[in-house]
Amino acid sequence: MSSLLSFCMVIAMLLAASATGSGQAGDTPAHDAMSQQSGASTGGSAPAVYDSHHRPITAGGFIASGPAVFQDVAKKSGLSAWRHTLGSPAKQWIVETDGSGVALLDYDNDGWLDIYLVNGSTAEAEAGLAVRPRAALFHNNHDGTFTDVAAKAGVTNDRWGFGVAVGDYDNDGWPDMYVTNLGKNRLFHNNHDGTFTDVAPRAGVEVGGWSTGATFGDYDGDGRLDLFVPGYVQFDFAHPPEPGTANTSFHTCQYRGVTVSCGPRGLPGAPDHLFHNNGDGTFADVSQKAGVDDPQHFYGFTGLFVGMKGNGRPDLLVANDSTPNFYYVNQGDGHFVERGQASGFAFNREGREVAGMGLAVGDYRNNGRLDLALTDFSDDNKLLYRNDGDDNFTEVSEELGIAQHTLPFLGWGVGFLDYDNDGWKDLMMLNGHIYPIVDRMAWGTSYRQRPLLFHNRHGQHFDLVSAVEGSGLSVVACERGAAFGDLFNDGKIDVVVNNLDGQPTLLRNVTSNAHHWVEFKLIGGARSPRDGVGATLRLKAGGMIQREDILSGGSFMSSNDQRAHFGIGDVRKIDHLEIHWPGGTVEEVAVSGVDAIYTIVEGQGIAGSIRSGDSGGGQARAVENRVVARHPPS
Repeated sequence: MSSLLSFCMVIAMLLAASATGSGQAGDTPAHDAMSQQSGASTGGSAPAVYDSHHRPITAGGFIASGPAVFQDVAKKSGLSAWRHTLGSPAKQWIVETDGSGVALLDYDNDGWLDIYLVNGSTAEAEAGLAVRPRAALFHNNHDGTFTDVAAKAGVTNDRWGFGVAVGDYDNDGWPDMYVTNLGKNRLFHNNHDGTFTDVAPRAGVEVGGWSTGATFGDYDGDGRLDLFVPGYVQFDFAHPPEPGTANTSFHTCQYRGVTVSCGPRGLPGAPDHLFHNNGDGTFADVSQKAGVDDPQHFYGFTGLFVGMKGNGRPDLLVANDSTPNFYYVNQGDGHFVERGQASGFAFNREGREVAGMGLAVGDYRNNGRLDLALTDFSDDNKLLYRNDGDDNFTEVSEELGIAQHTLPFLGWGVGFLDYDNDGWKDLMMLNGHIYPIVDRMAWGTSYRQRPLLFHNRHGQHFDLVSAVEGSGLSVVACERGAAFGDLFNDGKIDVVVNNLDGQPTLLRNVTSNAHHWVEFKLIGGARSPRDGVGATLRLKAGGMIQREDILSGGSFMSSNDQRAHFGIGDVRKIDHLEIHWPGGTVEEVAVSGVDAIYTIVEGQGIAGSIRSGDSGGGQARAVENRVVARHPPS
């Protein structure tokens, strides 16, 4: 307790000093070798970019009128009563800057997505001198509003929180949540009655240290979800990383010549953990045996189990901050081989590691291969990796129109989403800086930043969507975790953003086109995880074949809607749906209509549906359909 009190006093004394800043206004030379190593890995100092009103482009560049894509309805929906808190306003330490995640899940199985927002904490709260900030669980009221039931549900966390992953680890048909913290993590088991119980101590997955973007996936094909937990930085409240002390490797920590919080470079990293699901409510740490323990202790931010090779085995991707990214290829024998550098995913096109934050996967070319998107620090463009097959990726950010727009932005949450239901996956990035002092410097960037949305031009190029004043794309905030999903069961993908030290943003999709769509909720059979995590769906409509994968985790320390969504443009008929279940079965399912959410049970076909505007649950109405083919695993 005395060490925590000392930490609180240190922060209080530094608030005033941090407020005055250091250095002089205006751009500074590229940082020297020492300061490069004592912060985040970037490409140096990018030129300042301003709009016509001399606002940094990260908080400006709006147009006066035009069609709105999103509207922020957080206040109208009831979300704005909750606020995220992480450390002090000065952001003296790295632990106060990275923000927290958000999950979309149907925790009560009523057919409507609910929202879980992770909260942080403060040194005062950790020392018992203030009330601990609490996480929120917003129940979907089916009428556009949400009610915070976190206290009743038992999921307030009350710890220094960072990430959340959703997965039905015990195959009981109800989604569970794993919440990562600075300190011990929580595994919230769903009790089927609107409440959860933290079973992490009994399950053996508390970890400790600083954990970040976890992911569930059945890596060994036994039908049970396993758990991967990245580690970030070793941080000790009693001995925070102040420049010139033994707790950091450097005498100064600078960004563009200005003193800032230290890290992650120069700070000791933390190991990663892989937990095998024993099937009895417990997990075994198999990190070293599986080859994913990260002995070099890179700075792990966001992990994601996903089947990159199409062989039915989930591989493992990890976005690492200021260190090379990992691409672990599943060997099918309980072991992974790391191929980040060989594949091209470890670095950018210059062969340099970046400050990897958020991670998204999606088939933006509709050719059956999953491509990758990675957000990183300002002064670096955000990355789009084209999947060339055979474990090879090529960074194509510049050629496809991503690089030039993203350079001044500091990116976090990221997702592939077909926002206009034209059948092509678009790309969205959520942004916000970590150094408050940037607002006083002529660097062409800002502390609070706006989202970026890129429209996919048939896999050949991405066009930046204009931010209309007053629309959701003009919201300026310290954006961090983001989750993507159909919150209103209207076939349009919405976005929930967990903003650092602020109210959340709920970007409701208000596109006016009449394009058609279809969504699928999967229920696995005896050989697959019950929630279908790890399944791949291929849908053919109008001569186009699209791919969707059911995943846990991703974006930035967050978890998206686990229903597969397909936009199909003006097409009114589904030609073919093929589901590759995690257990090895491949099924062809006949789908009779569009503009509906179908529930599909492995081996049984369609069990129910929700039409747009229905107020009932996921099993609201049975439809006549049948499984037309079932193939054994190859």
